Amino acid sequence: MIKQINMEVEAMSVNELTELGNRAISLGLIIGHGYRSNKYEILRRNEVVALSPKEARAYLKKLIEEVGG
Repeated sequence: MIKQINMEVEAMSVNELTELGNRAISLGLIIGHGYRSNKYEILRRNEVVALSPKEARAYLKKLIEEVGG
């Protein structure tokens, strides 16, 4: 039961990251995003930012908030 709950929470986190990343792309803030080597990579024009999923969520939220998206 606990394992199933943990998997559901993890799936929600992945979905939220995907939605935030896609929103940031649509606003022109980043050019790509996704998991790679246990990190979440955020691709900007001249930069690759590799963060933990928790840090990536905060980073993307801040980017979006800065432009009022």
